[in-house]
Amino acid sequence: MEHRIVGPGPYRATRLWNETVELFRAKMPLRKHRCRFKSYEHCFTAAEAVDWLHELLRCSQNFGPEVTRKQTVQLLKKFLKNHVIEDIKGKWGQEDFEDNRHLYRFPPSSPLKPYPKKPPYQKDVIKFPEWNDPTPGTSQENIPVRPVVMNSEMWYKRHSIAIGEVPACRLVHRRQLTEANVEEIWKSMTLSYLQKILGLDSLEEVLDIKLVNSKFIIHNVYSVSKQGVVILDDKSKELPHWVLSAMKCLANWPNCSDLKQPMYLGFEKDVFKTIADYYGHLKEPLLTFHLFDAFVSVLGLLQKEKVAVEAFQICCLLLPPENRRKLQLLMRMMARICLNKEMPPLCDGFGTRTLMVQTFSRCILCSKDEVDLDELLAARLVTFLMDNYQEILKVPLDLQTSIEERVAHLRRVQIKYPGADMDITLSAPSFCRQISPEEFEYQRSYGSQEPLAALLEEVITDAKLSSKEKKKKLKQFQKSYPEVYQERFPTPESEALLFPEKPKPKPQLLMWALKKPFQPFQRTRSFRM
Repeated sequence: MEHRIVGPGPYRATRLWNETVELFRAKMPLRKHRCRFKSYEHCFTAAEAVDWLHELLRCSQNFGPEVTRKQTVQLLKKFLKNHVIEDIKGKWGQEDFEDNRHLYRFPPSSPLKPYPKKPPYQKDVIKFPEWNDPTPGTSQENIPVRPVVMNSEMWYKRHSIAIGEVPACRLVHRRQLTEANVEEIWKSMTLSYLQKILGLDSLEEVLDIKLVNSKFIIHNVYSVSKQGVVILDDKSKELPHWVLSAMKCLANWPNCSDLKQPMYLGFEKDVFKTIADYYGHLKEPLLTFHLFDAFVSVLGLLQKEKVAVEAFQICCLLLPPENRRKLQLLMRMMARICLNKEMPPLCDGFGTRTLMVQTFSRCILCSKDEVDLDELLAARLVTFLMDNYQEILKVPLDLQTSIEERVAHLRRVQIKYPGADMDITLSAPSFCRQISPEEFEYQRSYGSQEPLAALLEEVITDAKLSSKEKKKKLKQFQKSYPEVYQERFPTPESEALLFPEKPKPKPQLLMWALKKPFQPFQRTRSFRM
């Protein structure tokens, strides 16, 4: 029973549904059963389906071992409602599924859920806002000059400080950033980080960017206590005092020697029920409806724990401050209760950890529209949150530092040297265009030969070179780049045309040689007596 890992991306809940349905129909054991003196082929009992599907979900890395048998029964009820399975008599939809010996079978065809159709989107990254365009009424002093290409003279002026010649200069202030500009920077860079971590071409399929409030991001970063919990400006959105007191009571449950311990049995269960009732009646889950797809998409990264923590950090920054504060307090209470060995059992038949996940999963993550796997996905997310809440609910320092440096750079003054050519702003970086493999091979083969061929022609047509120097350079070129040289001079005759042979002049005869033949010098010895 192998369940493929469904990674991050749009419509992850729908993809998980289709994957589970296909695997259930293909692998579920079918056999012959008897019911009321009648035999039925290729069917299964409800209990057999619960056993098999429960084991499948627990072993799947998409859901995990926290899946309970009760959740499996709920999923099979949705299978029956959506005609993935049917009663042995062909009934489905209105029937109720129970964990018993009732017989079920697969219909001839099982409808898979179609993916929602949305208008096509451009596969672009989040663009950073630009403020180079002047607003009406601004003076020329504060308008950056368009970028120009720097020549050697400009370079000398720019770096004249290095050689001790400091020209007169003046400071040019950039156009002042407004509060709206800074908020737009925080929003664009935060979404860009999230898109990069998820590895998506666009966030439009998992998140409505228009609903992202940049004020929430800034508030969640800076308005925090020493413990890292968000501080709200509007006190009316705080947790009720009685709920906060109940959460503190369970989070700091006293030991047996503490005199403040309640005197009647079951007090801790009553306190826990009070907290569960409050969170269960929230109008919207803490992770909000419009961020459901974003958080579900991050669930596909749980195999890479560090990456998943970074993605959850950014997603939690997008929450309204009151939701983030309630989530922080709730996760802290849940983690402390699970680690407290002195805590009495809060429910008969369930472990403390399982109870925490089942009780608060739906109030933390839930879809506005009915999603068949939202309970299982919520349980998976809450389990991961509970194990890593301290890191997930921290402010990502890398993102905060990058944005603060960006804002500081845009506010920094510039130095203007004499001449308008130095009052420049660096142009936006250009990005490479993706080419096909055929075009790459062509550029690799012929891209470097064209400049070499032009260089060879310059040597050939250079009239200042003597024939001897030209032959020497051509010989070196032939040795270094034989292919280019062979293409220019394919035959020896074509090379010979470049250096035509000059007629040799006849040797001139000396006139004195005609008059008197040359006689070798003969040395004579004189004998003197």
